[in-house]
Amino acid sequence: MTKLKKIPISTQIIVFTNQKQILLLQRKDNPNYWQSVTGSLEINEAPRDCAIRELYEETNLNANQYNFFSLGQMNQYSIYPEWRHRYEDGVNNNTEHLFALQLPKKENIIINKEEHLSYKWLNLEDAIKKVFSWTNRKALIKFKKLYE
Repeated sequence: MTKLKKIPISTQIIVFTNQKQILLLQRKDNPNYWQSVTGSLEINEAPRDCAIRELYEETNLNANQYNFFSLGQMNQYSIYPEWRHRYEDGVNNNTEHLFALQLPKKENIIINKEEHLSYKWLNLEDAIKKVFSWTNRKALIKFKKLYE
């Protein structure tokens, strides 16, 4: 059975605590890459539903138990060449919808071992420095401006 190609629409979710600690996940396919929770939409899935699903799949956090909200922002970016094979031929760009999940305190995260090696809680400045993608960095910088 042929695996369906990914849709070039995704979500990024900044998970943070009341103390402004930011959750980052270490990618399994490239251990140098740290990021917020991310994931691509499935067929006929709304961005909000994708974000809720990805949160649960990657962290075991239930968005409905916390303050979960859209940041009302989107990023458009060129898909990294190392991941273009996951998309239809000729698809080079992705649109990313931004969300946030506020937790009262740091939680023990149960990561998806197929996608990630580990996780860290970092202060906002360290998280901005640690993430590999410019869209994640940009989202964290905008988040900082909103919540300072």
